[in-house]
Amino acid sequence: MSSPAPALALPPGSCDCHAHVLGPYARFPLAAQRAYSPPEAPLESYLRMLAGSGLARGVLVHPSAYGLDCSALRAALRANPERLRGVAVIDATVSDEDLDQMHGEGVRAARFTETSSTAGQRFPGSVGLDQLPLLAPRLRRRGWHAQLWAPASRLAAELPALLRLELPLVIDHLGSPATRRGPLDPAFQALRVALRSGQVWIKLTVQRASSDFPHYADVRALFDALLAERTDRLLWGSDWPFLNMAECTPTVPQLLGTFFSWVSDAATRQAILADNPRALFGFGPPIIEASAS
Repeated sequence: MSSPAPALALPPGSCDCHAHVLGPYARFPLAAQRAYSPPEAPLESYLRMLAGSGLARGVLVHPSAYGLDCSALRAALRANPERLRGVAVIDATVSDEDLDQMHGEGVRAARFTETSSTAGQRFPGSVGLDQLPLLAPRLRRRGWHAQLWAPASRLAAELPALLRLELPLVIDHLGSPATRRGPLDPAFQALRVALRSGQVWIKLTVQRASSDFPHYADVRALFDALLAERTDRLLWGSDWPFLNMAECTPTVPQLLGTFFSWVSDAATRQAILADNPRALFGFGPPIIEASAS
């Protein structure tokens, strides 16, 4: 379902840096082993969401419900080579030929997950941090980065070794912090220090770190703390189509409205929404613009 256009003047080239496409399942069936069975969210619906929200570009993240089969992601990228980039899920068995093909299609990163499902185990179909050192040289040769989804405590423990891989590291969902501990929590402080290095980027998908729908006041201090570090290493993402969020499901214009209310400076909005994703994902100048009318 498309979203209504927001009453916001988004910077040219604004990018949603975290979303998923799923289906149609007759063409792209889900993996047999998966933690959830989401409704279809095909490319056409996703593109309508971007246009209806005033977003010019997007980054698609391969969902674990597909296992290691990135066919739906890759088809979406091939159909929209200037507008979309992708984050794949791969392990060390992937061939160099396949990596080169994915790069040509617009994949610019691989995702590594240490977040557990409700059963207390890593999501079926995800790839853990243990695979990253094995893949790092091949990612580095192609100019890719590693996207990390893990609790802040796990990231804080792993970051010293991960930084030595000499790859850009993109951390999902505000770093998945222990929200109630606030911005002075040692694990969150470690993420802030890493952010200062310039090698780490953090995605501002606030609703995934919050338990305060729809205002997200419980993560405002964390958001502001990241903003105070390096605005050139922050990215905004919606996480559309909001998998498994039930009654806490937002809309993309609502999330953009929250971002605008929390970030009043136009230059900072420009950096986070447009300039940073262009630099990280290798988009060209903003020549394809979505209409918000």
